[in-house]
Amino acid sequence: MKITEIVLTPIAFRDPPLLNAAGVHEPWALRTIVEVHTDEGISGLGETYGDLGHLERSRSVVDSLIGLDVFALNEMHARVSAVLGGKTGLDKHGLTGNITAESTVDRVYSPFEVACLDIQGKALGRPVHDLLGGAVRSAVPYSAYLFYKWDGHPGAEPDEWGEAIDPAGIVAQAQKMISEYGFGSIKLKGGVFPPEQEIEAIRALREAFPDHPLRLDPNAAWSPAMSLKVAAELDGVLEYLEDPTPEIAGMAEVAAKAPMPLATNMCVVAFEHLKPSVEQDAVQVLLSDHHYWGGLQRSRQLGMICQTFGIGLSMHSNSHLGISLAAMTHLAAATPNLSYACDTHYPWNAADEVVEPGVLSFVDGAVPVPTTPGLGVSLDRDALARLAENYVRCGITSRDDTGYMQKFDPSYERKRPRW
Repeated sequence: MKITEIVLTPIAFRDPPLLNAAGVHEPWALRTIVEVHTDEGISGLGETYGDLGHLERSRSVVDSLIGLDVFALNEMHARVSAVLGGKTGLDKHGLTGNITAESTVDRVYSPFEVACLDIQGKALGRPVHDLLGGAVRSAVPYSAYLFYKWDGHPGAEPDEWGEAIDPAGIVAQAQKMISEYGFGSIKLKGGVFPPEQEIEAIRALREAFPDHPLRLDPNAAWSPAMSLKVAAELDGVLEYLEDPTPEIAGMAEVAAKAPMPLATNMCVVAFEHLKPSVEQDAVQVLLSDHHYWGGLQRSRQLGMICQTFGIGLSMHSNSHLGISLAAMTHLAAATPNLSYACDTHYPWNAADEVVEPGVLSFVDGAVPVPTTPGLGVSLDRDALARLAENYVRCGITSRDDTGYMQKFDPSYERKRPRW
């Protein structure tokens, strides 16, 4: 079954003013929808980043993949690597860690691999999770992903989520999200306000939700000393503390004394990072993400490495739509040791969905695993056209949380660590 055509469609969808250690989300989030077509009339879908640099790298490999058998994924990875020739990607926000030449290949390759697995599943009449070894759970739990936020983008009407810049606002946001989606665990994106204020927010969440596991992620905004101070304050409160401080060495310094596990999606983001992290025992929970670990099969390999070294496994998220949610759910369903609830931005972005409705839903905080062939989702062509037009009109080509924040606070600077 040969690839005859690949179509990349950059899209933009609405994003609330979510605050983080790099600044604030712009009004539009960017993604790229990947369609792979074959000579047997079966097509597959992938979803990936939409920043212009990544889009250009993705476009550059398309010609090399035409004519390739959809089962020849090792050859596909090799061709992507050959075309990129050691190029290294980057991002303006700096929230996805140290991008290497190796991980740049994995990031470009990932959506093509997902689309080919979608095709394989359709051809075989089996869901993608069967291609990954079979589902070990029938539903995948996700966590409520809380953010400090403004009530709306400056100059725009307040959004449905309202303002959350203090503990009361964070608790109200959690109550709304859990009432609508039923999430059984909670993550707060920190690194925005002084650590004392974020400790207060976590304690307020513990009081409001005494039985929900809690996580805090300041995106490496703290020094090792401050990280240990926060860890001591929240001993017995957090399920894990995510990326409190920069780099593997800093995380190892904190991990040696912190009373709870440390998690990351910033200091270990490529296979070459695993050896030094394991040697220093820097990370006890790894947040996998098929978008930058090279797709679903390579993420399953990552899961086995984590099991070998006793590292817990969860799943990272950034702004995404339904193709990514479907792929994440198949992967999590087929990864036995992914024992922590996965992150998802989906509640923040679901209003602009690009797939046909009726397949993906949250039931008691979990997504039932699709059982139809392939990923189980199909494109809403009208929605795709609308979101593609958004991309043309919005004027944003690369995510820049810091630059957007500086429009409203010229004195703001990105700093790591900040405290």
